[in-house]
Amino acid sequence: MLVAGNWKMHKVPSEARVWLAELKRLLPPLDSEAAVLPAFPMLPVAKEVLSGTPIAYGAQDVSPHREGAYTGEVSARMLADLGCRYAIVGHSERRRYHGESDALVAEKAKRLLEEGITPILCVGEPLEVRERGEAVPYTLAQLLGSLKGVEPESPDRLVIAYEPVWAIGTGKNATPEDAEAMHQAIRQALAERYGEAFASRVRVLYGGSVNPKNFADLLSMPNVDGGLVGGASLELESFLALLRMAG
Repeated sequence: MLVAGNWKMHKVPSEARVWLAELKRLLPPLDSEAAVLPAFPMLPVAKEVLSGTPIAYGAQDVSPHREGAYTGEVSARMLADLGCRYAIVGHSERRRYHGESDALVAEKAKRLLEEGITPILCVGEPLEVRERGEAVPYTLAQLLGSLKGVEPESPDRLVIAYEPVWAIGTGKNATPEDAEAMHQAIRQALAERYGEAFASRVRVLYGGSVNPKNFADLLSMPNVDGGLVGGASLELESFLALLRMAG
């Protein structure tokens, strides 16, 4: 079980320092894993505050290049040196606003794995695709395209996040049954790609307006292994509530 907070473009380093210190102080005993994914400037703060704690941290993106003359890019090697355990790749906002293709997402995932960082690979359909009844084939094609050439050494080195695009930041979310159906389809596709034993242990998270009111019902589904949380991860009390639900 993994609950990962994607802060997106919120907070500044001084705010992050206070927030993370309070998270460390108030963190309840957990069987699941907690992770915080702030913007790049806050990663040194996360390293300073969270090192030696059970709380993981990571990045929201990574360059597909190992190094070189790529102004503004951040490499997987840089993230590894900062102690990042995770990094998001293929978030719908990156795909939409920056035109990221499945092939580019796969390259980013490979760079992360080379440096010992676990990619949280995001997939999900827009509203018009769901309304046409094509959500499953669309999402599975995106998943397999984004995994081309991606060969994790073990199931804990890959996380999939199903985020229906129509539910991100809208206050809408898939029903637990809708989420379970998609997660089951994703796990079956992973089984065909990597084998049944591997797929059964990959964590498949749900994202898309996750909050303390809907998270328990989502977690009751057998193929939902946690959440990639946006807005509800910005407030400490709501994030702690989600962690307590995950156990």
